[in-house]
Amino acid sequence: MPWWGALPDMMLKSGTPHALRVARSVLPPVAALVLALGTLSGCSHPSDPARPPTAVEHRATATETVDLRQRVTDFTDRITQAGTYRVPAERDRRAVADGVRVLLGGDRAGALRALSKAGYTVRTLVDRVGARQVAEVADATADGEARRGWGRVYVDLRGPARWQVQVPHPTADQRTEQLGVGLLRGTPGGVMVLAGAHRNAAGDAADVAHRRDSVFAAVSDALADRGLPALQVHGFADSSLPGQDVVVSTGKGDAALPSARRLAGALRARELRACEVWERYCGPLEGRTNVEGDHAAAADVPFLHVEHSRRVRMDDGLVAQAVGALTEVVGEWSARRP
Repeated sequence: MPWWGALPDMMLKSGTPHALRVARSVLPPVAALVLALGTLSGCSHPSDPARPPTAVEHRATATETVDLRQRVTDFTDRITQAGTYRVPAERDRRAVADGVRVLLGGDRAGALRALSKAGYTVRTLVDRVGARQVAEVADATADGEARRGWGRVYVDLRGPARWQVQVPHPTADQRTEQLGVGLLRGTPGGVMVLAGAHRNAAGDAADVAHRRDSVFAAVSDALADRGLPALQVHGFADSSLPGQDVVVSTGKGDAALPSARRLAGALRARELRACEVWERYCGPLEGRTNVEGDHAAAADVPFLHVEHSRRVRMDDGLVAQAVGALTEVVGEWSARRP
């Protein structure tokens, strides 16, 4: 346990401005963020000590214990091809991206201010599996979430953010969100960016892997600008590439080539057949036109585009094997120091 885990219970439970000032002065940014997210639900507003939290503030600060996999599944199960999607204005995209960026810096109050401009908020969750604390960045209301379809962001609070997993096509690429949750649970320092609409909703407007005007792209780019390498998970029909289980690509760039080679080896070690784009042509599954990959290449940040066959995605055992292989890569990213 790190030394700050042994802080007196009185300090952790007090929720006083003094305790938070002390925490911010001695704790690493994300550790201070964990303390702030866990204790501020009972705090008074700094400018009005007598004012109780508003309903929105309470939702944003209260800690809820959940099964993270089930919570994400419940969200993606509501995503359908007939669902609605509204292209976000530039100010909304920027507000959410700024909110996530500020949150990673440890400033929860600043994150809430930025996110509220787009109708978003932050909730603190404790995953029943492993008792991990996770910040959920999401639309403040279920109605707004359903009408706009801008998606969610999940931030692991065990330590500084080191890597990201992107899930651009939930429902359309069935069960790819399970790969993302498996990675987030298994390796510290992860951020999961999850789209909120079917790729075919509103024509092609909701295909966030190929549209720059999305909250998904804005957040993913902001993370890349912080130097966070990315792993973007997709799914393909078995008939699209017979005889292959996974397609591993670095998109347009090659900064992730060492990681890609490691991933291909880890997949083969688990008896999953991997098509390696740098070795052979893998059909229209290589992620060369992916906008998040384009941005990562321009920033010279590692980016992996990984396609999984339906055979793999529909089998819990094979999903676990795929997550195990992916974890070898993000585990290396997590261990790196800036």
